[in-house]
Amino acid sequence: MPDVRLASPRGRWILLTTVLGSSMAMLDSTVVNVALPRIGRDLDADLAVLQWTVNAYLLTLAGLILLGGSLGDHYGRRKVFVIGVVWFAAASLLCGLAPNAGVLIAARALQGVGGALLTPGSLALIQASFHHDDRGRAVGLWSGFGGIGAAVGPFLGGWLVDGPGWRWVFLLNVPLAVVCVPVALRHVPESDGRPVRADAAAGKARPHGRPHAPFDVLGALLGALALALVTYALIEAPGGSTGVVSVAAVAGLAAGAAFVMVERRSADPMLPLDIFASRQFTAVNLVTLCVYAAFGGFFFLSAVQLQVVVGWSALGAGTALLPTTVLMLLLSARSGELAEHIGPRIPLTVGPLLCAAGMLLMLRVGPGASYAADVLPAVLVLGCGMVTLVAPLTATVLASVDVSRAGVASGVNNAAARAAGLVAVAALPLLTGMSAEAYRSATAFDEAFGRAMVLCAAVLVVGAVLAFATVRRPAPDCRRPECRTHGSVLAPPLEGERPKRRLTLGDG
Repeated sequence: MPDVRLASPRGRWILLTTVLGSSMAMLDSTVVNVALPRIGRDLDADLAVLQWTVNAYLLTLAGLILLGGSLGDHYGRRKVFVIGVVWFAAASLLCGLAPNAGVLIAARALQGVGGALLTPGSLALIQASFHHDDRGRAVGLWSGFGGIGAAVGPFLGGWLVDGPGWRWVFLLNVPLAVVCVPVALRHVPESDGRPVRADAAAGKARPHGRPHAPFDVLGALLGALALALVTYALIEAPGGSTGVVSVAAVAGLAAGAAFVMVERRSADPMLPLDIFASRQFTAVNLVTLCVYAAFGGFFFLSAVQLQVVVGWSALGAGTALLPTTVLMLLLSARSGELAEHIGPRIPLTVGPLLCAAGMLLMLRVGPGASYAADVLPAVLVLGCGMVTLVAPLTATVLASVDVSRAGVASGVNNAAARAAGLVAVAALPLLTGMSAEAYRSATAFDEAFGRAMVLCAAVLVVGAVLAFATVRRPAPDCRRPECRTHGSVLAPPLEGERPKRRLTLGDG
């Protein structure tokens, strides 16, 4: 059994390691949006490049994050986590040194691969290392410190963009990795998902003979390919060749259909389709798609709106959205407790409606907007909506399936949230008529931004109606999430499998 106590020196080192690793990915998800206008100007890039700068990362992360967790179970969670940190740092260095847009986009895709390795591994290491009595608190601290990183991210990113330059947004990950990797190798115990039995002769634990299930590599590749082709079609549709865009769209749908067929026939699929037999699990994931599509579109466009249209600095734009993260840190745990008392239906209905109201209030944010009178009210209402819905959403996902499948359910929900943001960033400019050069014109961008906020609000209303019609109170004995503090809405925490009980010779 895991026996590390949180108060011990080793426990503190493990927590530091996992926080540093997850903070790399957390910082990246919050600071890059602030840097987009400056990246576009420095690289003389159009809007499609800015979309790909965000989506290349989300694409590989969403497509491979379930596989990343499986690799950790097979080869060792610490080993895969360390590889992920090193990979992420190397890709970040390449982003920071990128001479042109093509290299930057490719490096961002590589960053996503590293993120898919380290993100599930950071929480899995906590769950596999800490004593059961300390695990809930350790997970809460991990999420809370990660949220502090998310809060610091826009402020730090804005300062870097306005000062040394946008490249330092990526280069910042390198020193974090330099600290994280040696600490992980020295202080974090290795673990994997294999059951262990006692060796009576040697008095030591050794792996039980049962082999791991094979990896669903084909499923992961088909899923990522489907997302990539659909994303390409959406981004390139405004100015690309109609024939090429049509072929990409059809090929993306075909890859998606092939993915479903492979998962249905696989003995050990990455995405077990029978998990959707739970109507509530399916419904909550549909709500997740609506909610995180709106969030992804909002955070992508709002940082650009505040800089290009309102005329603020990158630092001002990043700091303007800080109240959403602060509210999440302070109130998300209480929101989860409230949902346990009254059930998730009301929070999952009211939360999206509050977020929709916040996005409609953003329609007031235009040339000459005041922070106190225009931006802050919208951000506060939006933050209250996020607080109301995010923690109950995670809890309801876990409560919708059998306890033994809670880790898979949370991983699927996490991937759905990231995929929703990916599609939103690709589709919103197309749906709002935003031209390739719109971000260079305050008037053109402001008009498209207004249409985008209305669309995002409409999607949130759909999510609220769906939640009200389908979500029911979970069974009293369902699994409860160990992670109750949500620090960043852009990075929903994974609720991985709890370490399996170790088998002894006496277990037969």
